[in-house]
Amino acid sequence: MTKRQLAGTAAILLALSVPASAQDDTQPGKRPTVSRDAPPSSNATVNLINLLVKQGTLSEDQAAALIKQADDEAYVARQASRDATTKAEGAEKAAATATDAVSPPGTKRVTYVPEIVKKQLRDEIRAEVMAKAEKENWASPGKYPEWAQRIRFYGDIRARYEGDHFPAGNGPLQNYNAINTGSPFQEDFFAVPNFYLPPSYNVTQDRNRFRFRARLGADVDLFDGFTAGLRIATGDSSSPVSTNQTFGGNGGDFSKYALWLDRAFIKYQPVQDVSASVGRFDNPFWSPTDLVWYKDLGFDGFAVQAKQEVNEGFTPFFVGGAFPTFNTDLNAGLNIAELDLNKNVVPVKLPSRDKWLLGAQTGFAARFDAETNLTMAVAYYDFTNIRGRLSSTCLVYLASDTCNTDLLRPTFAQKGNTYMRLRNIPDVATPQQTVDFQYYGLASDFRPVVASAQLAFTQFNPIQITLDAEYIWNTAFDRAAVAAVAVNNFAGTPSGVAGPYGGGNQGWLTRLTVGNKEIKHLWDWNAHVGYKYLESDAMVDAFVDSDFGLGGTNLKGYFIGGNVGLGENVWASVRWMSANGITGLPYAVDIVQLDLNARF
Repeated sequence: MTKRQLAGTAAILLALSVPASAQDDTQPGKRPTVSRDAPPSSNATVNLINLLVKQGTLSEDQAAALIKQADDEAYVARQASRDATTKAEGAEKAAATATDAVSPPGTKRVTYVPEIVKKQLRDEIRAEVMAKAEKENWASPGKYPEWAQRIRFYGDIRARYEGDHFPAGNGPLQNYNAINTGSPFQEDFFAVPNFYLPPSYNVTQDRNRFRFRARLGADVDLFDGFTAGLRIATGDSSSPVSTNQTFGGNGGDFSKYALWLDRAFIKYQPVQDVSASVGRFDNPFWSPTDLVWYKDLGFDGFAVQAKQEVNEGFTPFFVGGAFPTFNTDLNAGLNIAELDLNKNVVPVKLPSRDKWLLGAQTGFAARFDAETNLTMAVAYYDFTNIRGRLSSTCLVYLASDTCNTDLLRPTFAQKGNTYMRLRNIPDVATPQQTVDFQYYGLASDFRPVVASAQLAFTQFNPIQITLDAEYIWNTAFDRAAVAAVAVNNFAGTPSGVAGPYGGGNQGWLTRLTVGNKEIKHLWDWNAHVGYKYLESDAMVDAFVDSDFGLGGTNLKGYFIGGNVGLGENVWASVRWMSANGITGLPYAVDIVQLDLNARF
């Protein structure tokens, strides 16, 4: 007799041999257990299963599953029998009542329900109960209902120590983001040097920070290829390139921290290799490094992705999308009034200054053999309406006054891009005006072309050797036009006077990684080393890596790091980054990061 036949015989004997009264007394958690060393049981079927386990015919898990299956089916059968009896009794009482109504007094009646009718009732009710049990999963304790099985929760937590170390000799580095997201900067055009000091970054005092990141998300299977996703995350602010929360921030004194909506999207995937997403989702473009896009950056908008294996081991792919990066406020306007044709006073409203990112990428993944894989791609991105423009002549008397190109200033920036003045304020003193209240916009357009490549060798599985490389070239950069309006990124001179404009439009990154591809288990490990070079206007600095050089462009230097698994889905990381400014006043910083990571 085969194992399958023995298992089937055991299940049938168990279902038939346990008396109904004994079955009714069975409580959750008190079912017969199975063990190689179990003593003889009064239940012959359980004894039989224990004997099969002892002889090695069945495993303990298989035997336990047989008993559980038989118990579930016995429960359903008992429920069906009870319901059938109840319905039969109800039908009997109804029939008796009807008969009594037409029978003469004193008539005696004997009710008889044919056995075939009882069997039919039992079968129908059993089918109803079984269908309900399978749908709601209450016949299998510990199993989620069907709707809950379509939701997958996930998350991660990271604790970090970060040390930022600045050498002597760093020059002041102006913080244009602080100006553009706050009050305009007051330029005193009569004082040389300017009496007012612009806000600047700390580039001289070492800093130690303890930080953490927590994220919790859910992916939901909907129907017919539709899925949805949500994720919340921590963060000091709504910055698109950091979900880090600094201990002691947000007012200090153990104040609670904020949570932000980090992902919210609907995805449609009619077939395995084609999908479309709308909402806020992960970067849809393939990016092996963070030269161009910060690795955790979320994209708002719409994207399509498609791939198709045309030959064995050769799979071309395509990605395209449209993403709004700024939408004009409906209430945007000037703080002045004009007269309409009827000589009524009306406020002046600004034209829409919506900004968009349009992108397309094509590439391929090739498997030369079982141990060598190559992926390459080329992408083109177009940032529309992102460059600053000088306003019409604008007299500004108060910091709250507005000029007609103010909306072109970036709403978020890191550092590195070249800036220009946005307000065309005459350098003529009036009784009301002695300073310029100035905002700043990007001096260049951005239409970068990005080439990406990754070569992976798995000959030493599970150890893998991976070479990543990425190159960016901003095709819209016009050096002469940018230099004519630039207010920063001038080369330094020994005398301290600003030298020629030194900005650029190219960047590249190379990285070598050795070790496990992913860190999942105890003692999994990998290590990496690389070099990065990113000129000032190769890419919009708002979206690049926020760690190297403390974020932004106009940086070059090397980085090295590694990861080691401490248990299932728990690992430690260390990383050292040494960055230097490419042009402008001297700037350098060395950063060390020690992380403890956990995911679930």
